[in-house]
Amino acid sequence: MNLYKADLHTHTVLSPCGDLEMSPANIVMQAKKKGIEILGITDHNSTKNCKVVEQVAKESGIFILKGVEITTKEEAHCLAFFEKDEELDEFQDYLDRHITKIKNDVKKFGYQVVVDEEENITEQIDWLLISALDVGIQEIEKQVHKLNGLFIPAHIDRARNSLLSQLGFVPADLNADALEISKNTKKNEFLIQNNYLADYCFIQSSDAHFVNNIGDVSTLFRLKEKSFEEIRMALKNENERKVLIYE
Repeated sequence: MNLYKADLHTHTVLSPCGDLEMSPANIVMQAKKKGIEILGITDHNSTKNCKVVEQVAKESGIFILKGVEITTKEEAHCLAFFEKDEELDEFQDYLDRHITKIKNDVKKFGYQVVVDEEENITEQIDWLLISALDVGIQEIEKQVHKLNGLFIPAHIDRARNSLLSQLGFVPADLNADALEISKNTKKNEFLIQNNYLADYCFIQSSDAHFVNNIGDVSTLFRLKEKSFEEIRMALKNENERKVLIYE
């Protein structure tokens, strides 16, 4: 077994709140500098820069976990990850069908661009990607798992756009593969206030929108190798695979 340092919540130039320096090459370079070996790409309500980051990262030794940060109807943020490109593409179709299409104001929110490996802009998304979907968290979770994905409510400790801020609790029947806490929270302190969540697996991520913030915090994965299925097993604490958070 090996220990791998992971940051599973990173934005690119596609997210309107993401800095324009968050190009695939810069993201991979900074992740390598910070010792990140597993990197999650999670733009707001879009997966369209995942594959290019994966391509750029191929020679770096960094495993890219292709995903998205979803805004549910309740305005709660959740992460979803997919192993296969076909599953990722099908979920992108789902996002496109259900996102509330409000025209993006570039001056107010920023650009939303899809790029290629040479950082050429190949597409600009016209509707605001931080808008909520018209479906709730329970339905989204089921759709993610229908596509064999991983579903992780994001930064649940935050006062905005989290399960706790929007619902006041984590529903007992929500099939979450893990819960994410933000970089400003310690797991032990969080569980003192929310001890009913003690049996969940937790990850901690940077939620980086700027290059320098990649790897500000990280999670350790105890795996046989870097792969989607190994990560799935670690989140389930199966076959000696584990998830560890620095305290």
